[in-house]
Amino acid sequence: MIVTSLVENTSQNGLAVEHGLSLYIQLACGRKILFDMGQGDLFALNAGQLGLSIPEVQYAVVSHGHYDHGGGLKTFLDANSIAKVYLNRHAFEPHYSLRETGLRYIGLDLQQQNSDRLVFCHEEEEIDAGLLLFSGVKAERLLPAGNRLLFGPDKEQHDDFCHEQNLLVHEGDKTILFAGCAHTGIVNIMKRAQELSKTPITHVFAGMHLVKSGLDAAEEAAYIRSVAEELLRYKGCHYVTMHCTGVAQYERLKLTMGSVLEYMSCGDTVSLP
Repeated sequence: MIVTSLVENTSQNGLAVEHGLSLYIQLACGRKILFDMGQGDLFALNAGQLGLSIPEVQYAVVSHGHYDHGGGLKTFLDANSIAKVYLNRHAFEPHYSLRETGLRYIGLDLQQQNSDRLVFCHEEEEIDAGLLLFSGVKAERLLPAGNRLLFGPDKEQHDDFCHEQNLLVHEGDKTILFAGCAHTGIVNIMKRAQELSKTPITHVFAGMHLVKSGLDAAEEAAYIRSVAEELLRYKGCHYVTMHCTGVAQYERLKLTMGSVLEYMSCGDTVSLP
């Protein structure tokens, strides 16, 4: 498997960036998956710069109903004529972020919701052999504090993230988890992924939404350390993080997690032999 970042908040090689996420996944068998699509057309532009073909993608996944992950849906549907796009059935519900000026709509473009190429998923959806989408994660502990700024579909209620889904890929002796922002908590997502998987999780690619915590420095450090310690319980698992984890927060995670954690910027590629 080869995973390439098409959209991320940072870049080490001069590619254009934006606040968002898009990963291009090439399986050893030749299947190609696009996991998230950033805000607009940047994922396609960067794919061209990197020599990767969007028209050849066979499966596309939108991890949740926020613009920085599914804003490129129209671009994808225009550029690719073959792939189904898998979204949670709640993905097109309205979602909002609390800013200094009030609530701002951060949901998907509703004009795209009637395409016949969209597949709306429930809690578990096997989209092909070895490819399992799952949602319905129980948000039990160590939730991102930044969730307090997110609302919807009721503007008076915090988002419960029922629209968030994650991807499990089984390939050879590896089991790989992909999560967009882990709003339901990466620790809780890992727990559910391991319950669903018949084999140990070997690799994780995930934003962990550790930015905008609103915690003071000591509280944030303690929270991040707790998350790191929980993730280290999965012996032999390697983590690749990005996007909403935050660079400073990544550095704090790495103090505890060491070599089992790395950061993936736009244009970076990770190969799993």
